[in-house]
Amino acid sequence: MIDKLVKNIQKTNAPIVVGLDPMLNYVPEHIQKAAFAEYGETLEGAGEAIWQFNKGIVDATYDLIPAVKPQIAMYEQFGIEGLKAFKKTVDYCKEKGLVVIGDIKRGDIGSTSTAYAVGHIGKVQVGSKTYAGFDEDFITVNPYLGTDGIKPFVDVCKEENKGIFVLVKTSNPSSGEFQDRLIDGRPLYEIVGDMVDKWGSDVVGESGYSAVGAVVGATYPEMGKVLRKVMPKSFILVPGYGAQGGKAADLVHYFNEDRLGAIVNSSRGIIAAYKQDKYAQFGAENYADASRQAVVDMIEDINGALDA
Repeated sequence: MIDKLVKNIQKTNAPIVVGLDPMLNYVPEHIQKAAFAEYGETLEGAGEAIWQFNKGIVDATYDLIPAVKPQIAMYEQFGIEGLKAFKKTVDYCKEKGLVVIGDIKRGDIGSTSTAYAVGHIGKVQVGSKTYAGFDEDFITVNPYLGTDGIKPFVDVCKEENKGIFVLVKTSNPSSGEFQDRLIDGRPLYEIVGDMVDKWGSDVVGESGYSAVGAVVGATYPEMGKVLRKVMPKSFILVPGYGAQGGKAADLVHYFNEDRLGAIVNSSRGIIAAYKQDKYAQFGAENYADASRQAVVDMIEDINGALDA
């Protein structure tokens, strides 16, 4: 799957991923009204609204982008109906040829970790048959429990040709409370980066990149520069661009000399673009067109920085 991600990025010349993280207040009123008219102001109505919202954005952008990243919490808040919308979104994006990164941030040990891996990127046995549950292509995982927590995910990646992105240095302001702590003179995030490189050493694709990638926030570019060298074969998923303050010029060192090795995420900057002054002329009715223009602008921004 890492090779498909690389090929999609090369085909689109767009090292970006659209975060499908729908809050209900991002969904234009006309979509909410239609959903509520059919299902009422219920969890089912909310699930329908966010599914239709997502579909519109995907339809408007899939030809420009290599991947999407739905954040499962935005769906879980609506319970089972939200998870149905999550699954519909995953399936639809895959039908459109997009790589789907499930932002689930799971992490546990033993059978629990295996169950998370099976449910999201593997197949579960039901009698004589097997089924893919959510069936994302990649998922994000938390390494806090160590190798016991990561190995079950890597094992499923090998079996199913899937991938993971391990949290290494996150974009939030308080990430340093733990991640920057010095251990034997080195910050913890570097040690986690070493482990990511090790965990992915035997799942390297034809592209030369590993199925075990890393999450490194756009808000800490100097740390990203160091981590690029620590994890030369790992793709870096970069949150924090745009709305959180990360700038394209700061991200060039997250990439390797082949212009690969990183994929930059934008969520509300794209899916709620119509709410920004810059794209206000599109209006709520044409929210998906605003999202498309935001994608075009982001691609130009990232590629412009790489070309500089």
